[in-house]
Amino acid sequence: MARTQYPAEFKLRVVREAEEVGNTAEVARRYELHPTMVYRWLREYRRDGENAFTRNGRRKQRHSGTGPVDSTQIREVERENERLKRLLGEKELEIAILRDLLKKGSRPLPKN
Repeated sequence: MARTQYPAEFKLRVVREAEEVGNTAEVARRYELHPTMVYRWLREYRRDGENAFTRNGRRKQRHSGTGPVDSTQIREVERENERLKRLLGEKELEIAILRDLLKKGSRPLPKN
């Protein structure tokens, strides 16, 4: 089955009507479209506006649904990553010390 590519004007008309009517499934039936397609168009329209359906508009980011990440978010994630690496290193050192003690054998604890 071949894919149908709809013009941007048609998509805009369907999306605007779906927002106006408030019933996306009804609009999909009226235009003989699958409701999922209309929901996707509506989501893209809400995210990108009228540029959602133009070729030179914003490209879809298939790897994530989020928009561009700013530098403060990147720095925050990098700091958290460093903190977790440090914590992991401390835990690995602690495990190595405990394993070494087990190899040497357990000695009785001194009595006070």
